[in-house]
Amino acid sequence: MDINFELYKVFYYVGKSLSFSMAAQQLYISQSAVSQSIKNLEQKLDIPLFFRHTKQVKLTQEGELLLQHIEPAFHLIKTGERNLQETLSLQRGEIRVGASDTICRYYLLPYFQQFSEFYPHMKIQITNRTSPEGIHLLKQGQVDVSVIHLPNPHLTSQITVLPFREIQDVFIVGKAFFSLINEKRLLSLKELEDKPFLMLEKPTATRHFFDTFLAEQEIYIEPEIELGSLDLLVQLCKIGLGISIVPEECIQDISKEDIQILPVQEMIPKRELGIAYLNSIPLSRGTQEWIRLLISSSNK
Repeated sequence: MDINFELYKVFYYVGKSLSFSMAAQQLYISQSAVSQSIKNLEQKLDIPLFFRHTKQVKLTQEGELLLQHIEPAFHLIKTGERNLQETLSLQRGEIRVGASDTICRYYLLPYFQQFSEFYPHMKIQITNRTSPEGIHLLKQGQVDVSVIHLPNPHLTSQITVLPFREIQDVFIVGKAFFSLINEKRLLSLKELEDKPFLMLEKPTATRHFFDTFLAEQEIYIEPEIELGSLDLLVQLCKIGLGISIVPEECIQDISKEDIQILPVQEMIPKRELGIAYLNSIPLSRGTQEWIRLLISSSNK
């Protein structure tokens, strides 16, 4: 079946915006041209792709299926265009990075700054998502590289992961729980089982790691509070709402009068951050250079 790519391009924009008029604006063509292109595509495929209503359109089941395949292909073409635009001196182009708020704030900010100073004409697009969502963004072609927490159960053989740096997680408490800190005797996790815990929400890779660690110790905790922000967990610990588990970097700038590490007998295993990218898509020169910057710093 030989179908003009432009028809699929129009379908992609309508499918993403669910609006003929908005797609027309984005493509710089008339709304009637958009409507005719969709009609032609539906005739060639012999399948209705949209339900048409007065003010909006909605994808049919077949339309949703087609969009799932068109979207990665469309992003792949865009990636190819960006790669061609970059010069050998990296005077133009873009890198697209996926990472969580925590990873960006505590681990990547210096590298974004360095890269921007080295290549001031390169654009950095940052998409804040959890590690599982970062893997999905990679597969959809919406980012070039994702910096993720490891281990990550969502990784597949399609993805290469380069270890970036180690993380040590710690138990933390605010003033209300300082009495648990005993210099003469370390508490066991069993002794903490009945205490209020504040945890990251599921299904983040960090929460999966913590749950797995606690289960291996035969400790089962039902958190009092579950949140999507590590920074907010630290602040809630600070005001005495409970105990939490966070990367040690998250409390480096907080006074020990407000937050302290709670030593326990069972040491939390170290984990890693990884740089993930698709095997099947060549990395742009800009993305390769940014990865080189991260890897070279981690080897120092």
